[in-house]
Amino acid sequence: MNENEQANMKKRIAARMRAMQIEQQKREIAKKYMTPEAYERMMNVRISNQELYMQIIDLIISMVQSGRINSKINEAQLKDILARVTYKEEPTITFQHK
Repeated sequence: MNENEQANMKKRIAARMRAMQIEQQKREIAKKYMTPEAYERMMNVRISNQELYMQIIDLIISMVQSGRINSKINEAQLKDILARVTYKEEPTITFQHK
């Protein structure tokens, strides 16, 4: 490996480490502001849909920062948040008779 490749590798490793630290901080915030049941559900979402997990965690963090969360989020509240974020209007099919 030449010096340039080594420098690039070090940058990638450093970026990955920063990303892992940010992820760990997000998990700690989630654990602090969620009941154990809600946190467990959130970790299941993380396993099944990483993008949705990131979206919900970012939403919860913004709610904490803005002071909209007074107590821990329970599982029912988390389900409600998930339902609102993932809501898609069902398409309707209409038949027109000739």
